[in-house]
Amino acid sequence: MPRIRGASLEEHHEMVWADLDRALRQLLLERGYDSITMGHIAARAGLARNTLYNYARDKSALVMALTRRASRPAVGRVAAIAARSSEPAAQRMREIIEAVLEALTGQAALQLLFRPDAGVPVSEVPKGPENPFNALVAEVENVVRDGMARGEFRDVGDVHLAVELLSGAIRAGAERVGRDPASFADTVRAAQEIVLASLARRPDPR
Repeated sequence: MPRIRGASLEEHHEMVWADLDRALRQLLLERGYDSITMGHIAARAGLARNTLYNYARDKSALVMALTRRASRPAVGRVAAIAARSSEPAAQRMREIIEAVLEALTGQAALQLLFRPDAGVPVSEVPKGPENPFNALVAEVENVVRDGMARGEFRDVGDVHLAVELLSGAIRAGAERVGRDPASFADTVRAAQEIVLASLARRPDPR
């Protein structure tokens, strides 16, 4: 039986997942996603390949598992911001944008799904309930709807489509920060300006 690290089996698994995320991040700095194998990940994480298969059946499943785990704090933080209904929608949206970009700079698995240059094929990203970011998107949509109801935001029509389109600015921001981590603060401000300008009420032409 493999030696258990940590004070409990649960703590051991948490440490292994952290090692797997670290291993994946290091490998992505060295080679393209398509060229990374389960053997590479196991070796970098200090695991036997058979042990790695206890955590995921293949690379796609491993990325999805890491993404679900990595997304939980971001989703929780965004949900908490969105729930502050007494605050202006624009203020909440600014904080959400910063929270999402901050999360994307710290987790390899999140970068894989949000950064176009990370190399994960679109076909590998699950749709519907399996997508780990559905809850996050739903919270953003709620803030947009709240802003519209209060008259802070213009009527964007199809809210889901509007949020999908605006997420392109966040992906571009994540890609920029990935290339240049020192640009984080400037990128956050630019993303906030673009998103809020697109949601702002337009002057009545009359």
